This record gives sequence, structure tokens and C-alpha cells, in this order.
Amino acid sequence: MNYRSFYFISFIILFISCQTKPQEDSKFQEIIEEGYELVIPNEPIKGVVVLFGGYPEQASDIKREFDILEKAIENDVAILYSNFNQKIWLKQLEIETLAFEIKQALENYKLPRDNLHIGGFSSGGNVAVLLSNYLAGNAQIGIMPRGVFLVDSPINLKALYDNAELNIKRDFSEVSVEEANWLLQKFENTLGNPEDSVAKFEQYSVYTLQNQNVSNLRNLKNTKIRLYTEPDSLWWKENRQTDFVNTNAYQIQELAKVLNQNEFEKVEYLPSHQKGYRSNGNRHPHSWSIINQNDLLDWMLDP
Repeated sequence: MNYRSFYFISFIILFISCQTKPQEDSKFQEIIEEGYELVIPNEPIKGVVVLFGGYPEQASDIKREFDILEKAIENDVAILYSNFNQKIWLKQLEIETLAFEIKQALENYKLPRDNLHIGGFSSGGNVAVLLSNYLAGNAQIGIMPRGVFLVDSPINLKALYDNAELNIKRDFSEVSVEEANWLLQKFENTLGNPEDSVAKFEQYSVYTLQNQNVSNLRNLKNTKIRLYTEPDSLWWKENRQTDFVNTNAYQIQELAKVLNQNEFEKVEYLPSHQKGYRSNGNRHPHSWSIINQNDLLDWMLDP
């Protein structure tokens, strides 16, 4: 063997060893898959939480906006940050695909199933609830969430449609009008107009206030449920000219009442005050930051 070959082979061995060398000072391992990013504590795992972001958010965005990683690792909780996004509601095939992906992740990385929680922000909260309801109603899948939570989610699709029409008529905020036009086009291309096909809106909604329809939560009656929101009426009025009854916070407040009336005994309605800030420091009540991370982890680990 000549010297050139020797040094080349030595370099390759060194490169491979560097790529696979464990980080001894790390308290967790991070796994990146196409559909999700998974963070697993090195200590015995006490729980697993699956997180879904808002409409445009992927795993990296959730990490940036929801600063819970360090505290979760300290409490030996694994986090699956989902890349699944751009869905306000779910079709049956999408629910089944998500269920299969989570089941595979739990199996592939030998994660415990006895303390699984699923949560999401904004449209991701809709995904979390609808998926959890499906899992809770299909015991043969073998994944039974102990708890589910949503964060200021647009749970009522008919109200979302109606509010979009109002925002266009009001024409106060460029951001609101742009989003409203996009929403109406999306609804018209998929579910239609609620005046013509309200049944479709109810079919895919987490909840419909008009007739207090909670059928898409029926399998969660014995599951812990947390409803996070920040009902900052002043912010919405000043920045969007939006009344409280036209906010996600109002729909979530009413959902909490209806669930209690229907004997959902493990429901917690958790309104925050002046906690809504984005990672860039901007004040916004529609944010991940309205969650108290320590309290959330205590809730997850409560026997």
C-alpha cells in the first residue's frame, strides 16, 4: 500500500468515526425524519408529546415559537415535532395516515405509549383534536392519548367562514383582508358555502356553536382536554377591528361550556393574560407563548 492510499483510507475512517461519535455531554438524541423531528431524552422516558404547528409551521417553526424543549428533556418527556401542516380540517385518509406515522415512530424508536399527549397551535390544534378523537375511537390501533390540547385554534369552520366575510366587508386590516380572501377561496373550492352545505362544515369542524355539535370529540369524553386561548379583546379591536364574538377565543370559551354541559369531566379552559408574544418579540395573542410550559408538563406527568 502506498502512502497516498494509506492517508486516504485513514481520512475516510476518521471522517466516519466523527460522523458516528456520540455526544457524551448531550442529554438527548435528535432524529430527523421526512414527516417529523423527534427529540428523545437519554434518561428513561416518562411521556411523549406530539406537536402540530399552525398552518404554515413545520417542526423547525414549532421549536422556534414554543420554547419547551429544555424543560421537556429535564422532565424526561420526548417530543415529536410534526411537519404536517397547511390543514384546517382533516379528511379520513389524512387522519389514518397521521395515525400510522405516529404508530410507526413509537414502534421504531421504542417510545412508550402509556403516557402520550397530542397538541397543536391554531390549525394544528384542530389536527390534534381530530386525530386524538380518531385514535381514542379505534382501540385496535393501539394508541390511546391520555391528553389532548389546542392553542387558540379555529375550531368552528362555519364561524371561520362568516368571520372572513366580515373582515372583507370591514376592510380595516390588510393582513385580515388578505387572509379572509384566501380562506373564502379555500372554502369555496373544497367545502363550498355554509349557506348551501352547512353539513360539510359540521362534518369537518372540531365544534359548531350554532347547534352545539361536539360529535367530533365524542371519543374524548374520558380523555384529558386542555383549551388554551388569550381573549385579548382590546388587542383584536385595535389591530383588526374584530369583536370578541368573532375570535377563536370566543369559540373556545363556548366549547368549554358545552363540553362541561355534556359531562366531559376532564376539560380545562385556560385563558391567559398578556402572555401572547411571538419569538421575534411582537405582541400577538395568537401565539404558542400563551402556554405555561411548566404547568403543561406537570399536567402531562400527572398520574
